[in-house]
Amino acid sequence: MSFHQQYKTSICHWPQEDRPRERLIKYGEHQLSNSELLAILLRTGHRGENAVDLARKILDKFKTFRQMSHTDARQWDGFKGLGPAKMAQIKAAIEIGRRFREDEVRGQSPKIKSSRDIVEILFPRLRDLKIEVFQVAYLNSSNRLIAIEEQNQGTVNFASPILREIFQKALQHFATSVICVHNHPSGDIVPSVEDKNFTRKLVEAGRIMQVKVLDHVIIGDNAYYSFADQSLL
Repeated sequence: MSFHQQYKTSICHWPQEDRPRERLIKYGEHQLSNSELLAILLRTGHRGENAVDLARKILDKFKTFRQMSHTDARQWDGFKGLGPAKMAQIKAAIEIGRRFREDEVRGQSPKIKSSRDIVEILFPRLRDLKIEVFQVAYLNSSNRLIAIEEQNQGTVNFASPILREIFQKALQHFATSVICVHNHPSGDIVPSVEDKNFTRKLVEAGRIMQVKVLDHVIIGDNAYYSFADQSLL
């Protein structure tokens, strides 16, 4: 039994050495449990249930922080003391964690040698999204990562706007090659007819612009599909 389970009162009435925020400051965030970290975000519970109790109930339902991401309000029904503001804080914290990981990798300018290399960077963000998102990795002549950009215009179903944006940004970054990555919210990684047609147009446009298309990757639920690995480029 955790020593927190003995307390049923508000956290502000706990001994200071047992309060999650004070423990974080004294011992560091790595020493806190998931429920303590979540309780710090929640700040308060509701009458008869403190923030740690509420955090435990949330974790009992979703199991992991990953499962909390990209959920809608209906999945959070039933938690007393949890309104839109607290839900937004939780989702924002999870997204910050994802972006921190991406920024960390980008700052290292890693060399991309295979589809798995780019998937390891983008997988944590794209695998859980409920909408389709298209991202492009821009590489230099040594296949080192220059930048990753999220495309704002078009989808694989409307290729022309997104192709223009991809190669305009390739010129801006002085990139010699690109890798395109998008997710399938359904989790199914089998490429659609639109995916195949887009990939063909992408490669053709790359030849004209003298920017090599190294791969087009589809990310699903704990799996991915690489056109390059399947020798379809």
